[in-house]
Amino acid sequence: MKRIKAIDIFRGLCMTWMVITHLLDWWLIREHSWLQDVAIMVLDPIGASGFLFISGVSITLSYRKRLIKARNSEDFSTQIVKNSYFFRTLFIFTIAIFYNIPISVVLTNPSYIWTWFVLLTAAVSMFMVWPLLYTSIILRIFIGIFIIIANQILMVILIPFNGEMNILGVLYHFLYHDISQDPILGFFPFFLFGTVIGDVLFDSYMKNDSINKKQDLEKKLIIPSIITGSFLIILGISINFPNFIIRQSLSWMIYSLGIDILFFSILLFFEKFVMVNTKRSYRLLFYYSFYSLTVYLGHNLLYFIFLKQLNAFNIWFFILATFILIGLLLRTVYKKWEAKASIKTQIGRLSLAIAFRIEEKKKLKK
Repeated sequence: MKRIKAIDIFRGLCMTWMVITHLLDWWLIREHSWLQDVAIMVLDPIGASGFLFISGVSITLSYRKRLIKARNSEDFSTQIVKNSYFFRTLFIFTIAIFYNIPISVVLTNPSYIWTWFVLLTAAVSMFMVWPLLYTSIILRIFIGIFIIIANQILMVILIPFNGEMNILGVLYHFLYHDISQDPILGFFPFFLFGTVIGDVLFDSYMKNDSINKKQDLEKKLIIPSIITGSFLIILGISINFPNFIIRQSLSWMIYSLGIDILFFSILLFFEKFVMVNTKRSYRLLFYYSFYSLTVYLGHNLLYFIFLKQLNAFNIWFFILATFILIGLLLRTVYKKWEAKASIKTQIGRLSLAIAFRIEEKKKLKK
């Protein structure tokens, strides 16, 4: 199964937007901080929610491919696939906790170790979705809808207990700290619906005939996704117009999910039916996608460069220059080291190696 360009373009755009959001927050003078608020209202659906959505798509594809490999190989078992997934998730979770430690140190508040930045949300989402990968697509859709509704109810119930030292206060901290970030119940549905798209995409790609594969992809994924995405966008806007862009509201979640589904289906359509060779046009975004975890962890070094020094006009020049320079740096790294410089890839390889080692020890004990 070839690498799907639409996934790289989507994830590359998500990473680009997350970097831009942080640079707006870090570099803008306080008088012009309104620009970040406006940018988030307009483009936030392809930020953390989009990243989690496309992560659900790609993880499902990877998991399904490995399961098929396990069925056709004597050395590669289903248990190895499960164990490697678990260790990969555990490593990402550990990195997420370590990522939060400096914040808790700076704020002199140990509770900030548990903060729902997108990396922690992604890791916990991977834990939560694993048993659901063995369920039907329909069941996952209903579970996703239920979580979206339950999240709105729980927020209303628990927000008054923020900071209190009781059971409800602890539950609030576990589920929603910091609520301005990417709390699990508000963003796990994006990951879960991504697995639904991933499964449909995988089934379509398993077709051997290239003509039937395209027809199957168009009939089972692209057209239904365009219709569903458009419907969700209209529904989200209608529920709470003009305040549908208020982050984490019910209308925003529906609207953002619609944007993610529609945007990905359009990218997939262009890849398969319009622009057969998109290599040149998406290469910079490919590097941002391929090194997504590396970029996410490394871009924090940009914090100090223009800290609170730029205005709403000149910041765009520096952001564009930063985007291009990072892209060129990633291209140089890719040409020299490729996957060796990808933290995400190395985590996958290490997880697989540990899983193989565990199975070897089991065989020796028999």
